[in-house]
Amino acid sequence: MQAKSEITLKFSGELPEAKPAANKKVEVSLTDQNGVVFTALINAKSWRKAETNTTEFADWAGAISGKLGQRTDSGFEVVDAGLQIFEKKVKEPKADAEAEAEATGEVTGVAS
Repeated sequence: MQAKSEITLKFSGELPEAKPAANKKVEVSLTDQNGVVFTALINAKSWRKAETNTTEFADWAGAISGKLGQRTDSGFEVVDAGLQIFEKKVKEPKADAEAEAEATGEVTGVAS
């Protein structure tokens, strides 16, 4: 039976370092929490767009996804890799429980 092996590498805080590569690509390496290094070739135009997005978004996260490729000395290749940058939306703070209780008429912690 054949299976597909796809991988998504998530990161945030800063873009990984990119080195110029052949055919209008850049080479990016990410190391996971287990010390495994994943190397991907990303289209240079996509990389430039990602750089722009990270400066425009206040808070962001990124993902490189593709097919799991050949094993290397330190990890794996990511084949046919793509890159996306997502803006993290600010979550609305939840009303605190006390204010919520007052609004519903419930009173907590009051001795009679």
